[in-house]
Amino acid sequence: MIIRFLDKITDIKSTQWEQLFNTHYPFTRYEFLAALESSQCVTTKTGWRAHHALVFEAETLIAAVPLYLKTHSYGEYVFDWSWANAYQQHGLAYYPKLVCAIPFTPSTGPRLAFSSSVTAEQEELIIRSLTTTIQERLTTLNGSSAHLLFPHENLSEQFSSQHWIRRLGIQYHWHNHNYQSFDDFLSQLKSRKRKMILKEREFVKQQGITLSTLEREQISDQLIRRFYSYYQQTYLKRNGSEGYLNLDFFHTVQHELAEQLVMVVAKKDDAVIAIALCFKDDEHLYGRYWGCHQEYDFLHFETCYYQGIEYCIRHGLKKFDAGAQGEHKLARGFTAQKTFSNHLILNEDFNHAIENFTRVEEKELERYLKKANAGSPFKTTAIFDD
Repeated sequence: MIIRFLDKITDIKSTQWEQLFNTHYPFTRYEFLAALESSQCVTTKTGWRAHHALVFEAETLIAAVPLYLKTHSYGEYVFDWSWANAYQQHGLAYYPKLVCAIPFTPSTGPRLAFSSSVTAEQEELIIRSLTTTIQERLTTLNGSSAHLLFPHENLSEQFSSQHWIRRLGIQYHWHNHNYQSFDDFLSQLKSRKRKMILKEREFVKQQGITLSTLEREQISDQLIRRFYSYYQQTYLKRNGSEGYLNLDFFHTVQHELAEQLVMVVAKKDDAVIAIALCFKDDEHLYGRYWGCHQEYDFLHFETCYYQGIEYCIRHGLKKFDAGAQGEHKLARGFTAQKTFSNHLILNEDFNHAIENFTRVEEKELERYLKKANAGSPFKTTAIFDD
């Protein structure tokens, strides 16, 4: 078994990568990862150096991991700033670190892909070999740690068995219980929450705002440019930056992943005032990016949540992942659920301290999860999915 590292994803053929990541999940698509690199959103200058790991048996590719060498913790959405500060206070360097993740994308999905010929026993051997090789690589790079972000639960458990510390997180997702219409969904909510949503949607209409959902060739270059302008404005208002992604990236995915893009456009007086850009696969909708020219009451909820829910119902999609954080989603029919990450810490003292921290944190999150879903807007708690 040989493990090789790539400095760019184009060092492997797209057919080889896609044979392993045999899924419509958009964010491990070769085109998506290549767009991040070709647009220079992911580069040494931005602190995301591609370092993808490929596992070979003889000369046959049997597994792959999207991997990055990081010099900061931005764009990950599993927050370890306090760990980095603790390292610094003890005169140690936390960066660089290795991160198995999709840059700027806090969405649970495949992180380690195996060839269809790989058995369950071989999977365990591959993860063990990856762990050993990553430890050696970190030593060579003077790195502190490796991190697996937003894997599926079963993969997280497999890494836990190889002594990667497991950490829980919380996100808010909407689940489609075979609803036939938005009204059918609303009928499952308690009266007060149902009325609140109806009032919010009606208030958007009263402001003279109309919305439309666009796909494929309906998403023009002009709309992508308009969206990017609003995306930048929103980031500037939020934190003074222009966002992690650039116009070149959005134009590339517009053309390379056209079949997986969904755009929600809000207009007032025939002028575009806000746009949300989502991805989709066969079962899920992923709300990812948003921007507006001017703030209007409840416009964000309508554009980023309610239009996405309607799209899922209309197309029979099972789940709507509308992005990280946002406890306010609970009142609007989303439910709290666990996310996972795993962490390989080389320093034994810090490994012990971080493991203790995550155990305490996990107990708190378990309590929060029960409380959050106990206060659900649904008439019955049987509505919840894992």
